[in-house]
Amino acid sequence: MVLFFKKEQILPLALTMGDPAGIGPEITVGAWRALHAEGPAFFVLADPALFSGSEVPTRAIAEPEEALAVFADALPILPLALAAPVRPGKPDPANAPRVIAAIERAVALTLAGRAAALVTNPISKSVLYAAGFPHPGHTEFLAALTGAATPIMMLASPLLRVVPVTVHLALRAALLSLTTAAIETAGRITAAALREDFALPSPRLAVAGLNPHAGEGGAMGDEEETLIVPAITALRAAGIDAFGPLPPDTLFTARARAGYDAALCMYHDQALIPLKTLDMDGGVNVTLGLSIIRTSPDHGTAFDIAGQGRADPASLIAALRLAATLRANRMRNR
Repeated sequence: MVLFFKKEQILPLALTMGDPAGIGPEITVGAWRALHAEGPAFFVLADPALFSGSEVPTRAIAEPEEALAVFADALPILPLALAAPVRPGKPDPANAPRVIAAIERAVALTLAGRAAALVTNPISKSVLYAAGFPHPGHTEFLAALTGAATPIMMLASPLLRVVPVTVHLALRAALLSLTTAAIETAGRITAAALREDFALPSPRLAVAGLNPHAGEGGAMGDEEETLIVPAITALRAAGIDAFGPLPPDTLFTARARAGYDAALCMYHDQALIPLKTLDMDGGVNVTLGLSIIRTSPDHGTAFDIAGQGRADPASLIAALRLAATLRANRMRNR
């Protein structure tokens, strides 16, 4: 992977505030403290009042381009006033429209080439739903805003990259919705992103089985032969180094991980449990298949610890660094 260096940065990253009652403000401050000397530089779209007690210097900016000059000395804030006072740990649907507006504006700025990439702080889907938010989650909303046909979720860390073919569905629904076409599409988009954004010229995709022991030759289910093998065959015919289906219980050992660049998994927990077990702090959510780079921490709003000074900014720091690296790689490879 090509590493990011501050001297290469000509545009700041756009960071959304996420749910203001969650840990987003705290980890944003922690990320600025960790990155202000060397970068990558970012600005946050948020209400400046969220940072009034943070003991870090802040600076309101009028345009994204001002962030690069400000970042070394203060946290740049592109102001978006909230409708209601914020109480840490107590989300208020009254603020949901501004949370949504922060995402919309950050996407628009990134699409317009005024921000290098999009990094999103955690949102609470239930809070947004209470305010009439019509999308299942961040990923689907970003797809609508960018015109992406098939957004794909990747969780990435230095130890492992995983892509779930089915995502935020009940397990029963995920199994019913799993198709050869969905597996193939996820594999194609993943391979393209590994080449273009992760700078891996010949990516290797390990494809997980669905059933115990990858079906044990049909004794424990036939989905491997009826759904997964045809997708692998199609991916290989397209020139993609995809192989499997592999037994999920041995796919994530250190020895196995050395043999592939990303694991294509059949459902949410099959992918996220090993990633978060191996590297919760270093994990980053990356949305593949968008016309812009988007990353986010691999955790949620953590309302239970918000405002207590306990939130760890490591995943947000990793998300900011990875967004800058992916942007630099994409620019070089186009």
